[in-house]
Parts: sequence; structure tokens; C-alpha cells
Amino acid sequence: MSSRTSPISQPITIRRAVARDARRLTRLVRGSGAYAGKYAAAVEGYRVGPDYIEAHRTFVAVGADDHAGLVLGFYSLVLAPPELDLLFVADEAQGRGIGRLLVAHMQSEARAAGVDRLKVVSHRPAENFYHRVGAVRTGTALANPPAVPWDRPEFEFRISSE
Repeated sequence: MSSRTSPISQPITIRRAVARDARRLTRLVRGSGAYAGKYAAAVEGYRVGPDYIEAHRTFVAVGADDHAGLVLGFYSLVLAPPELDLLFVADEAQGRGIGRLLVAHMQSEARAAGVDRLKVVSHRPAENFYHRVGAVRTGTALANPPAVPWDRPEFEFRISSE
């Protein structure tokens, strides 16, 4: 578990997700403003279940008042093959550096697991975010209708050995 401070000085803790977080993570995904309108089909019915949390390295960012049940964001790291599968920040928590903290944490986890490159298939509205946090554009993931009827940018994080 690591604790860092966001740009607005609220302590943020990143901890391993547990089964009881599943509903909160599912609500965060389905309620994401980035998936409103034409993008809604991609998350409609999406579920982050306890089995998913158990199978993948899933971490949540919470504020100092974690017992209140507020998840500020989360990510999921898949190791085989290495991929950042999910990364979401709650709409009300965006712009506070939480996404950047989650990416730094993810890179540390990937490094500890011996991963040197990590794929990301991005949601179109998140493309600029991935550029800003150091991901390199590598191509395009083609549409996969009906759930994802649009092409998506593909990125790679190159994990330094530090």
C-alpha cells in the first residue's frame, strides 16, 4: 500500500482491491462521463466482479476517509500478456492528479513483476491523458462491434528498470 498526496493536498492511498470493492468499481465504470452518449454501449452491462479482482492486479485510489466507500479511481494490470486493462478516475475526482498517481503505481507494479513493456488500448477521450503520462502511440485497435463500434488508439508504456 502506498500513500501519496494529490495536488490539492488531500492524502490519497492506493491499495489492493478486494472483493467488496466490486460493486463500487462497477458503478465507477458504468457511471463514467467519458462513456456518455455514443460511447455508452461500451460499458453498458459491464461488471467488475470479485472474480476479476481476484484474477488481476487491481488497485484502488481512496481518500483518507476510505470507510465512507468512495473510490476515487482504480486500475487493473494484466500480466500475461502485459496490459493495462482498466483505468478509471471518478468524474468528481478528475483533474486532481489521481490518474497520474495510478499510472505511476501501475508502472511500479509492472516493474516489480519484471514487465518492461505494457500495452494499453485507450478509450478515444483518454488519448491525450496517455500521451501526458508517457505512453507511446503504437497503432490502432480496430472496432469490435457491437460493444465497441469505433477504432481505438493503442499505446505502450515502456517500463524503466530504475
